[in-house]
Amino acid sequence: MKPLQISPETAQKLAKQLNVPLEHLMHMPQHILLQKLAELAKSSSDNKASEADGGPKQES
Repeated sequence: MKPLQISPETAQKLAKQLNVPLEHLMHMPQHILLQKLAELAKSSSDNKASEADGGPKQES
């Protein structure tokens, strides 16, 4: 299996967001990476929706 064809900067950002080591990310099968990205996008959109709906507010 060949490493993913992504830039080093993109690989570093994805590894940090997905909370996986860079080496694991670079050798991760593409279908699994896409699945993890979809989960990340869904959780991100859920967080934005709860904030827009008046979710938990932080007091100063």
